Amino acid sequence: MNFIKSKPFQTTKELLFIAIALIPYAYAVNRIMVPHIIVSGGLTGLCEILYFATNKFIPIWLSNLTINTILLAFAFKIVGWRFCLRTVFGAFTLSMWLKVIPIADDPIMHDPFMACIVSGVVCGFGLAVVFLNNGSSGGTDIVAMMVTKFRHVSMGTILLYCDLIIISSAYFLPDVRSIEKILYGLCFTAVCSMTVDSVMGRLRQSVQFFIFSPKYEEIANAINVRVNRGVTVLHGEGWYSKQPMHVLTVIAKKSESERIFRLVNEIDPNAFVSQSAVIGVFGKGFDPIKK
Repeated sequence: MNFIKSKPFQTTKELLFIAIALIPYAYAVNRIMVPHIIVSGGLTGLCEILYFATNKFIPIWLSNLTINTILLAFAFKIVGWRFCLRTVFGAFTLSMWLKVIPIADDPIMHDPFMACIVSGVVCGFGLAVVFLNNGSSGGTDIVAMMVTKFRHVSMGTILLYCDLIIISSAYFLPDVRSIEKILYGLCFTAVCSMTVDSVMGRLRQSVQFFIFSPKYEEIANAINVRVNRGVTVLHGEGWYSKQPMHVLTVIAKKSESERIFRLVNEIDPNAFVSQSAVIGVFGKGFDPIKK
């Protein structure tokens, strides 16, 4: 049990999830986006432009690895080695998958609009898993991190500007020359962003419980042991009864709600329980406190 909670194990698990999550991302790019000659946002989109501009001479995986290496060399001194280590792993892994997964001659989806929607969902899901495991695929993320060190601009704004510039630049490619292709790229970016927000929001969503019961000690012990969540006892007084009472407050993941309700119902079916959603929870057992 101690080994599972140890930092080396957690780091290894996170890196494994990052590596697996980048597979669908690379698949969507090589098997859906590139065959339709639709440029996505970020560094991958820039690598697609180089791929088409050189008549497919420079592979996407090679330009992705090369540009990330150059960006990381600058970022190392600016944003620190902790960010760079995870980004090196993500950038190298993505480049590896982009090389391993061959580019399709014919798109697996013939409708370009549906291709944008599907690839946006697939890429967004993969990126969400990467972000949830404290990872990064590199690229424009590195640029955004460096800019925010010197300018009071949000990372989201910088990434949006980068995506707009990269996707719009595809218009000058001989194989594109179409407003429709640019709109498809923007559509992909929008769907990808919404998917990232949706997946991260659902997996990170937490809830807060207030539990009123005379069997508070038994309920608190059960939540501690069987759900592995901390419990705080608040001392109060019923205004109507004028009797002292103990209130349990618990913060847990939304996915753990059903287990907590089941425990309370087993111990005291007459307990009064209040559940509410919380915007963000930071600290041990949840997300790290933002710096």
